[in-house]
Amino acid sequence: MEKIEICLASNNAHKIVELQQMLGDTFLIKTMKDIGCEDDIEEYGTTFEQNSRIKADYIFDKFGVNVISDDSGLEVEAIDNRPGVYSARYAGEPTNHKANIKKLLQELDGTDNRKAKFRAVITLILNGEHHIFEGEISGKILTEQRGTDGFGYDPVFIPDGYETTFAEMPAELKNQISHRANAVNQLLAYLKTKK
Repeated sequence: MEKIEICLASNNAHKIVELQQMLGDTFLIKTMKDIGCEDDIEEYGTTFEQNSRIKADYIFDKFGVNVISDDSGLEVEAIDNRPGVYSARYAGEPTNHKANIKKLLQELDGTDNRKAKFRAVITLILNGEHHIFEGEISGKILTEQRGTDGFGYDPVFIPDGYETTFAEMPAELKNQISHRANAVNQLLAYLKTKK
């Protein structure tokens, strides 16, 4: 099968590496920089679906290339599913993972309900057609950080059925079970039908 050339609509270096590892050899991956896009695409949507689509449409409309865009975040049951779409900037601008975690732990201080889930929505625009894929993983939020790998809320999130946080897991394992992996697996299954 000839590799499909596709742009990942993200400036998040961690996310690009993670997605490239998951997508493997199916695609010839291009970054936004590779296609000449230096823009910081404003995510003004109020849902993961909207933000994912906004980024994909922006790249497709301006550059006319196949594109994968994802929007994802953490939803914590006890605080009305916050931070949600504001996960990356929960403690304000600019994005600061440590400050975001600190704010989250302060909000959950004294709360017994630590249930949470990571959600990811991927938009694929392939040959001008839109396709949406969603994935999630449930777990709980710890009272303190553990582990040094991963990014975002990984040091305080333990997925159901595991004893380690995302930040303590080998990347290979996280990339098999994560919310993004669930969405990417659906994306890959769809692409196999296009062979």
